[in-house]
Amino acid sequence: MARQGLVTTVSSRAGTAAVVGWVGSVRDRVAGARGLLDDFGRPGAAPPLPTGDYAAVLVCRDRILLMRDEQARIPLFFRESGGQVSAVSTSARRLGDFDELERRYFCRYLTGNMAQPHSELTPFAGVHRVLGGEVVELSVTGQLRRRAPGRVGRADDDPWESTADGLCPDGAAKELRLALEHAVGRRVGAMTACHVSGGTDSTSIALLAARPTAAGQDSPRDLVLLAGRFGTGELAGEQPYLDEAMKEIRRHAPGARPVLVDVGDVADFDGFQDHAGDADEPHTHAFRAPFWSRLHAAAAEQGCDILLTGCGADPMVDANPFHLHRLARTGQLRQLTKQARAWAAGSERGVRDVVRDYVMQPALPLTAERITALVRRRGTVLGGLGSFTRPRWLRSGFARAHGYREAGIAESRFVFGRRPEQALFEAANYLAAPDPLSWRRARQDGFFLSHPFLDREVIATMRRLPPEATFRPGRPKAVLREAMADLLPSRIRGRAVKVPFDELYARGLRTHGDELIDLCRSARHPLVAEMFDVETLCRAVREAQLGVGDAYAWDRMNSSLALVVWLERLDRRSRAVGAEMPVTAGS
Repeated sequence: MARQGLVTTVSSRAGTAAVVGWVGSVRDRVAGARGLLDDFGRPGAAPPLPTGDYAAVLVCRDRILLMRDEQARIPLFFRESGGQVSAVSTSARRLGDFDELERRYFCRYLTGNMAQPHSELTPFAGVHRVLGGEVVELSVTGQLRRRAPGRVGRADDDPWESTADGLCPDGAAKELRLALEHAVGRRVGAMTACHVSGGTDSTSIALLAARPTAAGQDSPRDLVLLAGRFGTGELAGEQPYLDEAMKEIRRHAPGARPVLVDVGDVADFDGFQDHAGDADEPHTHAFRAPFWSRLHAAAAEQGCDILLTGCGADPMVDANPFHLHRLARTGQLRQLTKQARAWAAGSERGVRDVVRDYVMQPALPLTAERITALVRRRGTVLGGLGSFTRPRWLRSGFARAHGYREAGIAESRFVFGRRPEQALFEAANYLAAPDPLSWRRARQDGFFLSHPFLDREVIATMRRLPPEATFRPGRPKAVLREAMADLLPSRIRGRAVKVPFDELYARGLRTHGDELIDLCRSARHPLVAEMFDVETLCRAVREAQLGVGDAYAWDRMNSSLALVVWLERLDRRSRAVGAEMPVTAGS
């Protein structure tokens, strides 16, 4: 047995397992890795995949298995040619040939920020992604035998079927509380950091980590409370909530150490060439990396082995608006009208907007976006640009040649699916998994980033709850607030909105807009000119500086800018980054 950084290696009569991440519990990574090897090491065994955040390579006596957990936090790739797998790595770049890029991947990437984790495609020809919940079986000499989705949990557990019809809000809150306690308990390590922002989500996770029940002990383990502090600007308004959260968490865990990181000088796009260029794959949210990198560096200095965040709570534990689509599909029009009015009143929107977003758009997403683009374009590059519409700076010839339309269809099916109320959970999970930037920091700093709200048990719990147990007009995440009512300070439990990070984005564009335009115009990688009308992309940057567009349009622009930088830095990188495991006879 050996533990080196993020990798745990164990051996037994069944073979050898190298596990990146944790299985079952962060507190005992060795036992989890050994259990994984024992379960899958038996000839012909195909047990359910256990809970955890892991990527694993199991070299058994009769086969080699590559696998990832269902949530797919930690990446895993393999290089294959003619059915023969020659190497496995957590880095696609480590396996790829920089001169053989997969152009279809870039069309898929540019359709939206959820495209990477659930697509087998990678930027490099011949390099494939092991998908979340998938088990890839090889012969002992590396011959690819089969790829199959792994069995998850109990075979008879159908998370789509509600087992809680008629459940009251109080009962729903108790179920969610129990699931969250389990999720946090699995993730508490020897030195745990919790990101605390003063919001309901992060404060809930930190409070559960501070309580003895989360760790299953008489007292909590070492706990670091990590927060970014803004001295001026709009985000300084979050400080009173942050102070209140810190005070309450330390009441439960007096030994917890607050670490307040001064981030008042941070702006989006700071060091953009490094953050976007050094990622293993191009990443839409590279512009936000300066903020998170500052916090990650502080967690590394404290010697933490895991960092817990409240990310993922909004779609997971809030009421599911796509339930309206189910009412429309099943012909319950009277109930649809009643609930649409309640949604509209609770979100201060019109009934027509609610029906358009949650009933009409999921039914015909590409058509709806095309009509919206025609109506709202009004001469701007960003106007009317939604999640799937082709950006005007992406050349139409490139899009046609490499399947942009097909990629858009695949992405819309993933986001909405045949049952949008179910697809919401899967799509939201992949928003945070894996984050290439956080994974790079994890390799560098030696700790895991984990999201309890995206735990399999939490997702299954929320899937089973009926809408009437989770929706309260004008009270977002009502079931979470009820679940945490005995722990959350009243000031935080009652707040409905938080200050967004728009100020950081606007400041970043003001500061770095000219630099971003120069980056695009000076790009020398041949694929940039083949793919983009650079001047139109530069015009989009100018419009974003003036506030034209919305979050969807800006995300499309951000992803394109990240791709330009990623391509420019591709040939300059050392291939020594990342671990590679050769697949050979007798390995």
